[in-house]
Amino acid sequence: MKQTDQRPGWRDYPQKYWQQVEDGEQLPGLELPIDYKRIVLNAASTWDWFPGHHNPEYARAQGQENIYASTILFHGVVDRLVTDWAGPRAFIVRRGIRMQQSVYPGDTLSAQGQVTRRYRDDAGSALADIEIELRTERGVCVPATVTARLPEQGDVE
Repeated sequence: MKQTDQRPGWRDYPQKYWQQVEDGEQLPGLELPIDYKRIVLNAASTWDWFPGHHNPEYARAQGQENIYASTILFHGVVDRLVTDWAGPRAFIVRRGIRMQQSVYPGDTLSAQGQVTRRYRDDAGSALADIEIELRTERGVCVPATVTARLPEQGDVE
């Protein structure tokens, strides 16, 4: 059963329901080319004026290859992976990331995830735990975990 939000201007995004989720389920992956513009615009749009995200000389003085992606960009990619899979009525309850490698212009950032647990909490919320890896050509750069609350089939919108 597919339910959609009928408000004007909203797209017809598919919705994943808790009953449809299975432990071990793979989320559809995504790839995101990283270039100077994406790194600088992400930093600017989030008011993250740390020089390592826009000044190559500063970044190299820190021992980096070049300017590098910010933490907020990683949060956004993790959230997008989950919400693209789960749909517009899902809610990210908890997110944890661990940055292990920098991401530079010219890299391709890929995201993959897998449901590790489908359960109800003490309040009865329908939850799914998801393990995620963000990778570049050099390997895993950001492992992450997410807990998402999903709607249930038959819920009133």
